[in-house]
Amino acid sequence: MGEKNGGAARATTKTRTAEKNGRPVRVFGYARVSSRDQNLARQVDALTAFGIDERSLFCDKASGKDFLRPSYQKLVRRMRPGDVLVVKSIDRLGRSYEDIIEEWRRLTKERGVSIVVLDMPLLDTRKGCGDLTGELITDIVLQLLSYVAQIERENIHQRQAEGIAAARERGVRFGRPRIERPAAYARVRAGFEAGELSADDAARACGVSRATFARWVQADRAAERSGSTG
Repeated sequence: MGEKNGGAARATTKTRTAEKNGRPVRVFGYARVSSRDQNLARQVDALTAFGIDERSLFCDKASGKDFLRPSYQKLVRRMRPGDVLVVKSIDRLGRSYEDIIEEWRRLTKERGVSIVVLDMPLLDTRKGCGDLTGELITDIVLQLLSYVAQIERENIHQRQAEGIAAARERGVRFGRPRIERPAAYARVRAGFEAGELSADDAARACGVSRATFARWVQADRAAERSGSTG
């Protein structure tokens, strides 16, 4: 049964993409995972079942924060007007739906490439070729996805802010723990202020970094100036 369905999918793909403006239409697949320890097999299996030759598959193990991925860039350079790009799910293109929409329009409008998203049949611009209704449906779905993603990001930020506020009310402190000044600090600072010790030597004597020692000195000076002003 699986081989029969796979054969039907390949036949359908070949039929739909046989020619475009008198030349064979090429179908490419793209798969992506975010890290090297993740597996591409599920995506690759879906793309080959759709009828894509393994030689036309491009895979990245990289973050979706932008489109500057080696295999994706190679794929884009290779595609020509009328070609078809297939992905298993839309988030394989990228992480930000705003960026995905911009890239989608660049590929479909400027480059003349059709896009098929296997997990979301409405996102198949082959059906919208010359069909304003199909293009409208695709645009609506993309905008809806962008809206949902934006709402989810706002909800995450709100939950984070509420969680931080609640933790602070319980006395939880965030960030690095404050480094306490050692007992020798006053003597070391006096030597530093008198020019007897360099900043590096003073920091070493206190057992901290130069930046930490400088921060202590600046804070003390500011406090002293504020006290004398008052």
